Amino acid sequence: MAESESGLIVPVIIMGLLMLIVELIALFLGAPLDAAGIHAFENPDSPANSLHYIGFILLFTLFILLIIKWDKKWMIQLIIFGAIISTIYYVLCPLFVKFFPFNTSIVLSVSIAIILALILYVFPEWYIIDFVGLIVGAGAAAIFGISLSIIPVLLLLVLLSVYDAIAVYQTKHMVALAEGVMDLRLPILFIVPKHRGYSFREETFDKEERDAFFMGLGDAVIPSVLVVSAYFFTGSLTIAIFAIIGSLIGFAVLMRSVLKGKPQAGLPFLNTGVIIGYVIGALVAGIPVI
Repeated sequence: MAESESGLIVPVIIMGLLMLIVELIALFLGAPLDAAGIHAFENPDSPANSLHYIGFILLFTLFILLIIKWDKKWMIQLIIFGAIISTIYYVLCPLFVKFFPFNTSIVLSVSIAIILALILYVFPEWYIIDFVGLIVGAGAAAIFGISLSIIPVLLLLVLLSVYDAIAVYQTKHMVALAEGVMDLRLPILFIVPKHRGYSFREETFDKEERDAFFMGLGDAVIPSVLVVSAYFFTGSLTIAIFAIIGSLIGFAVLMRSVLKGKPQAGLPFLNTGVIIGYVIGALVAGIPVI
């Protein structure tokens, strides 16, 4: 491995740890969110849920691209901050009700969500973005993981892998979308600096070589959905652990390609890894794969 690549091993490992933390927190959140009745779909067994999700992503992507073209990025900020506040609320409230009265839990959850959003807006440094991203990413993964059973999740991961590959390698609109919203400094990605003293607030995005590693939040969330679903609907921690291991192996393969200077779609690697890990885990646990 070249010296320049070897110097990037630590940031890559940290990025992998962020993905692992999302998966572990999402696993923890599954039960309290389910107890609170927080689900994305009424029927978790319906494959149509996956198609609805894909359709929403396509429409939302088109909407974002049009906003970028019309130079109305404040609308993106409004939407994302609304999603951040609501997701943090949904994550915290089911936890607080275990210790506080219901009304107090609501006030605490809303207050913390708004405070975090304000800190993010005023001081969007990389570690603030990563911290908020961990909460939002884990919360989203947990909600969808308990809302979709195994077959719909597998279908969703396959469809999203195909979509991600097309969006990055063929139409390249995912690259245009990422470049269009990067300067908004929102927690839609994880950031790991390549060197000390890096400031995302001072990032100008005009250099060909980035001073930090970036990974879309969705690259951590989508594989985590299968991890949560596998544990929630089978009750087997073994399967969830194997799925996590598979996702991390997929991440390692992805990073190997990225370090060679080849831009890659993340989900084909990550989803393949987590699916293979899930299948192996199911076989080891003696539970039907589907």
